[in-house]
Amino acid sequence: MSLLYTLAAAAGAPRHLNPVKLFMDADFVVQLVMAGLILSSVWVWMIILSFSLRSGAIRKRCDAYERAFWKTKDIDAFQAEWEGRDTPSARVAAAGLAEWRASARRDLDGTRQRLSLAMDGAIAQEGEHLSERLNFLATVGSVAPFVGLFGTVWGIMNSFFQIGQQQNSSLAVVAPGISEALFATAIGLFAAIPAVIAYNRFSHRVDQLEARLQRFADRLQASFSRDLEGQ
Repeated sequence: MSLLYTLAAAAGAPRHLNPVKLFMDADFVVQLVMAGLILSSVWVWMIILSFSLRSGAIRKRCDAYERAFWKTKDIDAFQAEWEGRDTPSARVAAAGLAEWRASARRDLDGTRQRLSLAMDGAIAQEGEHLSERLNFLATVGSVAPFVGLFGTVWGIMNSFFQIGQQQNSSLAVVAPGISEALFATAIGLFAAIPAVIAYNRFSHRVDQLEARLQRFADRLQASFSRDLEGQ
């Protein structure tokens, strides 16, 4: 950062806002606020990238699994083949099959209820597992603007303090400090806006996955019910 600051200073009076110079000239507290917001923004974009790649891969694996599931003749071999892959549909089916094998099947209604509970629990667990990192997006989206505002308020307070110290209220004295302070709010918004958009979008994807798994579980339970009625 010191090298960037030296280069910026050597260029003379900037004709446009220089983010590096604004950061380096800011008060230490404002610098801490900016640094925290920048790190949060980087982490937000890492979550956005990783979640996008992961959710796309999961959707493709679920498509392949469900297409093959209804065609297989040997369910045990098929489940063994998919074991270890990150496929929510396979884990929901495994929960239903485990309960099916454990049930005595003398009480048909009780068996149906236990099958439903087992697969519903697996669906809820899959949704929680996929969305566990989305809480950070929600936190940044709601908190980052206020953190940036705190940096702005602190910077403006420091600017007024400098006015009192120098006994000079000219724009040349006030403007730099206020610009540095407002830059903290800009960084806060830069971190918050993508986080809010990504959180809403990814929450919708999680809801879509849960709905998809629920349809798969309903179809599987209907298959189990037909087998129960045929016994």
